[in-house]
Amino acid sequence: MAQFSKEIKKIAVYTSGGDAPGMNAAIRAAVRVAISSQLEVVGVIGGYSGFLEKQIQTLSLRDMANIIQRGGTILKTGRCPEFLKQEYREKAADFIQAEKIDGMICIGGDGSFTGAHMLWDEFKIPIVGVPGTIDNDIWGSENTIGFDTAVNTALEAIDKIRDTAASHDRLFIVEVMGRNSGFIAAYVGLAGGAEGIFVPENPISVEKVIEKIKSGLSRGKKSSILVAAEGQKPGRAYDLAEQIRKKSGFDAKVCILGHQQRGGSPTASDRILASRLGAAAVTTLLENECDVMMGVQSSRVVRVPFSDAVSKEKELDKEYLKLASLLST
Repeated sequence: MAQFSKEIKKIAVYTSGGDAPGMNAAIRAAVRVAISSQLEVVGVIGGYSGFLEKQIQTLSLRDMANIIQRGGTILKTGRCPEFLKQEYREKAADFIQAEKIDGMICIGGDGSFTGAHMLWDEFKIPIVGVPGTIDNDIWGSENTIGFDTAVNTALEAIDKIRDTAASHDRLFIVEVMGRNSGFIAAYVGLAGGAEGIFVPENPISVEKVIEKIKSGLSRGKKSSILVAAEGQKPGRAYDLAEQIRKKSGFDAKVCILGHQQRGGSPTASDRILASRLGAAAVTTLLENECDVMMGVQSSRVVRVPFSDAVSKEKELDKEYLKLASLLST
């Protein structure tokens, strides 16, 4: 983490990358704590593109009314490939300085934090991060904003699919989000009683899953649910279904949950996490510390250097997968 000597009078809040349920709760907490500390607050619209397009608006207490329960982000979000080039980061820094913004709060994932870290490293603009991503793949925080909601959304869908699977004696493969991260798949698979879980961190063979399904059939188990993280491209479940069909003759039905996992009203857990981290981000700036992400470890809010958050890989606890396998026999 880094320290700076500038007095904080005006801060900017922005959301970046994929949206996550609870981002609005984090915005609300940051804005209300900042205003209570006599700070001026502006919101940047559309993530890093908002700096390049000079899209900002003043945020007031009234603007924060009735948003804690809303999914998505009132500040809009997106990805900005241009920000990978220094000339565009310099353009953003010029705008930030012209607006007399003393500090910023970035709500997003590892790509967003990489951009935030570069703004501090190159232009000494004080920034604090709040981890908002359904993938839960940010090192330094046990949970990220939106993860709990995404898991519950997927679990609700799987519970309904299991009703159909049991009624028709069918095998279903349910695909959840997670390009490089299997946290959603592992948690949903354990909570939903899945017979097999496919995640990037712990590849299992189709043959092994087929053996388990056949073992269940021998005991009179006529329906099964498999959960798969999407991997590098959505639709991986169709490839798995085809492999299962070719190697066993089983007809696996596919259900891809997709972007519905990003939406919806955040759970109580995500609202509380977002409120704590959003408030702590303002406090951190007021204490003249930056280049850090706010995280939670052992139920306590901690400050994690951006350099660690973006460079270290958060490991999925394999015990979740082992327990899910054991309990689904």
